[in-house]
Amino acid sequence: MSSDTKQLESRLWEAADHLRANSALRLNEFAEPVLGLIFLKFADVKFIAAKKDLEAERAKATSKRQRPITPEDYHSRGVLYIPEGAHYSHLITLPEGTNMGKAVNDAMKTIEGENKELAGILPKNYNLLENSAIISLLKNFNQIPDTIEGDAFGLIYEYFLGKFAIADGSGGGEFFTPTSIVKLIVEILEPFKGYIYDPACGSGGMFVQSVEFIKRHFEKGKKLKAAREVSIYGQEKTDQTVRIAKMNLAIHGLSGDIKQGNTYYEDLHRSLGKFDFAMANPPFNVNGIDKERIKDDPRFPHGLPRTDNGNFLWIQIFLSALKNTGRAGFVMANSASDAGHSEKDIRAKMIDDGVVDVMVAVGSNMFYNVTLPVTLWFLDKGKKKTDRKDKILFIDARNIYHQIDRAHRDWTEEQIQQIADIVRSYRGEGIKKYTDIKGLCKVAALEEVRAAGYSLNSGRYVGAADNENVSDVDFETTVRGINTELEKLTEEAHGLENKISKNFGKLF
Repeated sequence: MSSDTKQLESRLWEAADHLRANSALRLNEFAEPVLGLIFLKFADVKFIAAKKDLEAERAKATSKRQRPITPEDYHSRGVLYIPEGAHYSHLITLPEGTNMGKAVNDAMKTIEGENKELAGILPKNYNLLENSAIISLLKNFNQIPDTIEGDAFGLIYEYFLGKFAIADGSGGGEFFTPTSIVKLIVEILEPFKGYIYDPACGSGGMFVQSVEFIKRHFEKGKKLKAAREVSIYGQEKTDQTVRIAKMNLAIHGLSGDIKQGNTYYEDLHRSLGKFDFAMANPPFNVNGIDKERIKDDPRFPHGLPRTDNGNFLWIQIFLSALKNTGRAGFVMANSASDAGHSEKDIRAKMIDDGVVDVMVAVGSNMFYNVTLPVTLWFLDKGKKKTDRKDKILFIDARNIYHQIDRAHRDWTEEQIQQIADIVRSYRGEGIKKYTDIKGLCKVAALEEVRAAGYSLNSGRYVGAADNENVSDVDFETTVRGINTELEKLTEEAHGLENKISKNFGKLF
């Protein structure tokens, strides 16, 4: 990204955030209309450019009798049709005293009417904003030049998603996964072609980066076909997040089937064995799931965990969605790698079945809503027919990061490729031959994993590099895991005591 674009993003956010701070609206009420105006600016610029091209083509045509240009002409170019009265330039020049909330709402309704894939998606709550706030936002986003290059609009949109996620704290992470995490998942999965599924799709970042991956790896001249190589299917719990995801796809020139529903109980895409790729950042450690409603659900072939925790429900949702050659990559709480009892039983079945392929330990502060480290899991059903069938690659990437600020980290493009190259060499796809590196990566045989109690904790196998100390965060994670296990054992002990007491009483 150019420094000019970075500076522009910063200016745009500062102005919008100033309005947010002085607004009576809650953050989620403010975020959607702001993103909607960025979307409208993007769509209008694309429309104007396409209109010039279409008119130039008509001027060169030899035929005197020509049909008028229609919305379908724009749609065939992957451009949204913007009717008269809905253009960004029209809204920003409306006279003083105009009801701006109604004007923008009407513009959004008109655009939806001409572009059926956007029906019911665009925000239409601008009446909640004061006239002065809407005018300020319109002027703010008008700083985005019509000649901006490449996917800068998409980058600005994602930048705002990320900033809203930071500002919203724990809630923001529900719809936005940091781009560097998504990029690594995609680089390791390699979704060149096929059906992609994200049952916790948030703002749709996994889909966007999948297409960007194809563009990066396609030969020059084929980039425009990248979006046609994959079919996108997503599911999200809240209607607002579904709308944000669809706007995010549209701003990148993509379309997909995104449905609203609670993935624990509703399999709206009939996912069993359907997808080439599954990728997600699901909510961690969710309790209170009604297991009675899903006890006969075929998406859980290894059974339901007795623990009141949804982690191994999600893991099986991803696994069961894959075709026989499918791959899955997802974010998961560290605790799932070593969880005991029924969760361990499910994990052991997956390991013995040969579908666990790569485990990547991720350091702290990489997410906006999770300060502790997490783990990236990668499953591969097609692995059984390769020489990796009895192996698992463990990568400890906790010491690989770029410090954004005191509280947040990410990966640079070089660091993402560094980690992905380890996986490629393990698969035999890279130029270099794979080699274990102490403190960074190790290929462990399944016998070793079984001997370690079916643990999928990368640190257990990779070990520590020479002179490397255990961090406070690692110590805290270890202690929390031990404490959780102790609590479970204590609970079981009390249960056994009660049973023994009851049985003893029956003897007399």
